[in-house]
Amino acid sequence: MSDRRIDSFFYGLFMDGDLLRESGATPADPRRGYVDGYALRIGQRASLVPSLGERAYGMVFALTHRELERLYSAPGLEQYRPEAVLVRVLEGGELPALCYNLREPPQRGEANPEYSTRLRAVLSKLGFPSEYVACVQ
Repeated sequence: MSDRRIDSFFYGLFMDGDLLRESGATPADPRRGYVDGYALRIGQRASLVPSLGERAYGMVFALTHRELERLYSAPGLEQYRPEAVLVRVLEGGELPALCYNLREPPQRGEANPEYSTRLRAVLSKLGFPSEYVACVQ
């Protein structure tokens, strides 16, 4: 398998490069960005769901296919599948990236307050808009 790096958009706890490294990945070329037309939904874990007029913020990192496969084969993450998104980079420009989403989004009313608290902390640490951070439930 190639060691070629693929731009990948992370919108959950994997936005934290330290967590990616702890999981055995070597994230490169970090960029803050967002995808339009998606909303963040948190159940037991985070997922993006198509939603006109919404925006989801996250981080782009370059990882290898091997690293991505290892990340998403970990317990509890097997239901995530890659899909293509167009990321608008906060510093300017846009780029295509892989984004892993749940096959079935979390049900309305499903919640994980501990995950939400940790995600708000990561978003704040990375300097994302405070109004977005405040909306993470």
